[in-house]
Amino acid sequence: MKWLIVCLFFLSAFRETFPSTKDDLIDPDVWGFSFCQRISSTPVLGPHPAFFCTCPINGRQVNWAKKHVFNPAAIVRNGKVCLIYRAEDETGKGIGSHTSRLGFAESMDGLSFTCYPFPILFPDCDAQEEHEFPGGCEDPRIVEMETGGYLMTYTQWNRKVAALAIATSEDLVHWKKWGYAFSQEKRVKRRWSKSGSIICRQEGDRLIATKILGKYWMYWGDVTIHMAYSDELIHWNPLVLDDEALVNVLEPREGKFDSELVEPGPPALLTEHGIVLIYNGKNGRENGDFLLDPESYVVGQVLFDRNFPWVPISRTDEPLLKPEIDFERFGQYRQGAVFAQGLVHFENRWLLYYGAADSKIGVVSLEKQQTFFKGCDSVGDVADNCGIVTDEQKRERELLF
Repeated sequence: MKWLIVCLFFLSAFRETFPSTKDDLIDPDVWGFSFCQRISSTPVLGPHPAFFCTCPINGRQVNWAKKHVFNPAAIVRNGKVCLIYRAEDETGKGIGSHTSRLGFAESMDGLSFTCYPFPILFPDCDAQEEHEFPGGCEDPRIVEMETGGYLMTYTQWNRKVAALAIATSEDLVHWKKWGYAFSQEKRVKRRWSKSGSIICRQEGDRLIATKILGKYWMYWGDVTIHMAYSDELIHWNPLVLDDEALVNVLEPREGKFDSELVEPGPPALLTEHGIVLIYNGKNGRENGDFLLDPESYVVGQVLFDRNFPWVPISRTDEPLLKPEIDFERFGQYRQGAVFAQGLVHFENRWLLYYGAADSKIGVVSLEKQQTFFKGCDSVGDVADNCGIVTDEQKRERELLF
């Protein structure tokens, strides 16, 4: 897709030619979630010492959720909040040495959850075994598909390479694994890759993957955030330069809460102001925000151009959420962590679910000032129908794409 790379640099260099919105978009209070409220001072989910399963690979009985439960995806289905969470068993010692499986929980109010006693995605005797065992399946994000059903990005971990993978389901419980997200991209072989956040639109309580410029788009990566595109959500192509280097769309900032790394959070939201990505940042020990604990994980926000999703417009200087209460500050990750992966619109409010210190799950409610587009098939349709793209810009876009 050489045309896409040419356009990338053209538009990045001359973004002023394509103004997205008003000048006041530099103010995150206009475009972002402006207020975060804790609605529970205790975790909504924790470890399950009574849950057992048989590992299909070695045949052993495993207490699959005994050690830690954290980093959930979230979605609303049939009037309930559904979480798909990462659970670690008691094998191994230290971060990254346990086996992870994904569990399912549902709630009528978004706070009190009922958990299924069995894992719904796990290392199995299948085509993905060598990529998922012994480390497991980690850190899911979920969106609805326009064609029906659900799509999940997750991390395959074999204790050698962490790799971004895709799975699909009709009911959130039974999943089909599609394997490595970039399996058909010849220039980018299997490599370290994590945290896939797909751009979606809101329709009521549904968050549906949506196309921009005729493609689906996904933010991904850790340390630096990259971008990928797809025709059908299953097979993805990372944005790369001619020398096969990945394109960076968001990087750490010295002196800020995200000075050591940035990593996508829940699915990104298409709004009237642009694309809002909630992301996770790590505060550097030497070059970070001295008001935060060194190496702590916090949550930030960034706004990308709604027509050109690789172009950042505005970014918060202060975290939306940071470790403050005991279960966020003390756990498997000893420096403190709030790691957001699940966002839902439920009963007229936004709920953000996060992993706390790599050990438990918490939730906060978010308030916003922007409105979200509904029922639009593409960003081109959104921009044209709302009258926020001029005739001159339309002609420019036609020439480019």
